[in-house]
Amino acid sequence: MLFESLVVSAALFAVGVAGVLLRRNAIVMFMCIELMLNAVNLSFVAISRYAGIEGQLFVIFVMTVAAAEAAVGLAIIISIFRHYESVDVRNFRLLRW
Repeated sequence: MLFESLVVSAALFAVGVAGVLLRRNAIVMFMCIELMLNAVNLSFVAISRYAGIEGQLFVIFVMTVAAAEAAVGLAIIISIFRHYESVDVRNFRLLRW
């Protein structure tokens, strides 16, 4: 059961990385980052069955960070969409140095 869960977690994480690297839509990139966080949560839960409760505590921490990231990230995306009327990351340089 552990091996299957880790394989599914690795596959989800790989799909998330591919989505971030290949897509240029900010919302799709945002969803792929969330997918990667959920893949990490799945691996923490799978390992916590054998290692102890610490994995589940890490899941709660990751979920808290994901909720904060969702609030701030969506606010930034909405702000960029209002200014540029597009969420394509090639069209704006607002967040670059």
